Amino acid sequence: MEKTNTTAIVLAAGQGKRMQNKVHKQYLLIKDKPVLYYALKAFEDSLVSDIVLVVGKDEEAFCQHEILGKYGFSKVRSVVEGGTERYHSVANGLRAIQWDCSYVFIHDGARPFVNDAIIKKAYDAVKQSKACVVGMPVKDTIKIADEKGYVADTPARAFVWQIQTPQVFDKDVITAAYEKLLEEEKHSVSKIAVTDDAMVVERFVGIPIKLVEGSYRNIKITTPEDLKIAEIFI
Repeated sequence: MEKTNTTAIVLAAGQGKRMQNKVHKQYLLIKDKPVLYYALKAFEDSLVSDIVLVVGKDEEAFCQHEILGKYGFSKVRSVVEGGTERYHSVANGLRAIQWDCSYVFIHDGARPFVNDAIIKKAYDAVKQSKACVVGMPVKDTIKIADEKGYVADTPARAFVWQIQTPQVFDKDVITAAYEKLLEEEKHSVSKIAVTDDAMVVERFVGIPIKLVEGSYRNIKITTPEDLKIAEIFI
C-alpha cells in the first residue's frame, strides 16, 4: 500500500436530532455495527496514515472502549472533543495534528459508505489542486428560491453538484483558512455561516476547489429513512 503522510479527521460529535432517537446517529447500528465503524474502517484500510476522531462532550472514554478498542482501529492517533459548531470540531481536529502531515481528509462519521476508491481519487486530486471535495452531479432539477418562496432561478443541472465528504486539503491551506475563520469569529456577534470545509477555504483562502466524483451511495445518515437505506446498501 502506498505510504503517505496524510491524516483523516473523522467528525463524530453531532447529536443527530433529526434521527428522533436518544442514541446519537453515529452510534446507531447498521447490521450489528455502529455507523461510525464503517467510516473508520474505510480509512483504517486506506492509504491514510493517521486518524483523528472528534467526538461529543464526555464521549472520549466510550469511543476508546466501545469503538477503537472493540474493533482494533490502530490508525486512530488522537481522540478529541468537538465544539459548539461543526467548524469548531474541525478546528479542534486540526489542532490535534502534532505530527508530520501534508494532506488532511475531513469526513463526516455519519457517512458510512466512503470507500477506498473514493479516498484514492480524492488523494490524487488534492496532490494536483491542493483542495478538493467529493460529490456527485445532481439527478434532479434544482430551483433557487427567493425570500417569499418563489422560484428565482433555475441553474443548469450539468453544473450543479451534491457535495459529500471527504473534503481534502493541503494541510497548510486548511490550517490557514481555519485560523482566519476563528479570528473573524472573535469580532462577530453570531456564528459564522459556513456549512462545509470547502466554504471555509473559498471564503478565507480563495483557491479553486476541485470536484471529485464520489458515489451516490456515499449518503449521510440523517433521518430514520437513511438508516433503512444504509441497511439495504450493506
